[in-house]
Amino acid sequence: MTNPFMRQPLPIDLSRGGWNHFRDVSPADTKNVRIYAIGDIHGHLDHLLAMQVAIDADRALHPIARAVIVYLGDLIDRGPHSRSVIERVAAQQNEADERTCVVCLSGNHDAWLNEFLTDATILPLWGRKGGLETLASYGFSPEEVLRGMANPAAAEVVRLALIARMPQQHRDFIAGLPLSYQLGGYFFAHAGVNPDRSLTDQRKEDLTWIRDRFLTSTTDFGKVVVHGHTSGASVESLPNRINVDTGIYATGVLSCVVLEGVARHLITIDRNALRALREQQMEPQHG
Repeated sequence: MTNPFMRQPLPIDLSRGGWNHFRDVSPADTKNVRIYAIGDIHGHLDHLLAMQVAIDADRALHPIARAVIVYLGDLIDRGPHSRSVIERVAAQQNEADERTCVVCLSGNHDAWLNEFLTDATILPLWGRKGGLETLASYGFSPEEVLRGMANPAAAEVVRLALIARMPQQHRDFIAGLPLSYQLGGYFFAHAGVNPDRSLTDQRKEDLTWIRDRFLTSTTDFGKVVVHGHTSGASVESLPNRINVDTGIYATGVLSCVVLEGVARHLITIDRNALRALREQQMEPQHG
């Protein structure tokens, strides 16, 4: 089967100024491990499943002894299938073996869901930012959620109902998501890092929320920071960071960076790739 999601080289962008101090810095290295880092999914199950197919195809085409798959957070909200996305990523994590490690980080949207399970007062904020769609994936009507957003007592009713409807495995998965992960010369976090703090002294609010201070920094953080959170038209590949969030809910594009040794590559799932996958799945199988 032809792979419609073929990896592409991802060069380091040095077009803007301020990178001279990186000329004497050794490039980040994963040693003998390949890393697949996937940007914000936001409840888009078709893209997730296609990306998993693409990664399997990439591993078949480029065999390696061990791979680490890192989800950079914001599995949920905005898209229609948050429950199914949680189910699939949790299952993939449980199915991991000695050849594959699966890490899923907490994004700010995942943290909102976890917070709502103990505090109904967050519903007016979370509901406007995609929580309505996540609750709909657990069987709530828009009217129920909107009532909860307008009335604290109704919000508590929704919270208790979600606890009853949400499998314990899903609650445990969301509650247990780490804020960061490190491997080789790379540091992974949903939003980024505070440039004024060491990687070992980062705070939750920075790892899940930071934007401008991090995004405009040309600091050598000690490791290349791989993140999502701030969507762009394309993946940013810079000397000190890689932004993998391509705004799936607005663009229909899910991106994954492939890091191996000192090389960077890119796998993209867009509407054309989804269409190609569906067509391949519909082709008759010949024995």
